[in-house]
Amino acid sequence: MTPEEQIAKMTKAITQAIKVLSDPFAATTKDHEKAIQALKESMQKDGAPAAVAPKPAPAAPAVPATPAAT
Repeated sequence: MTPEEQIAKMTKAITQAIKVLSDPFAATTKDHEKAIQALKESMQKDGAPAAVAPKPAPAAPAVPATPAAT
């Protein structure tokens, strides 16, 4: 994708997102999700779909503190 195509894609996604997100009565939650997804995809340099954010790893089990030797 050329830089000009990338800019055009991002501009279109930003314009759509502003339109959808600024009018809560005319847009549905699905419209919001689509607009946000289009923004994420427009930021990808190679035009690949945006990667899904990884889920956070579960926290490591707490190690019980050992009493200090005196």
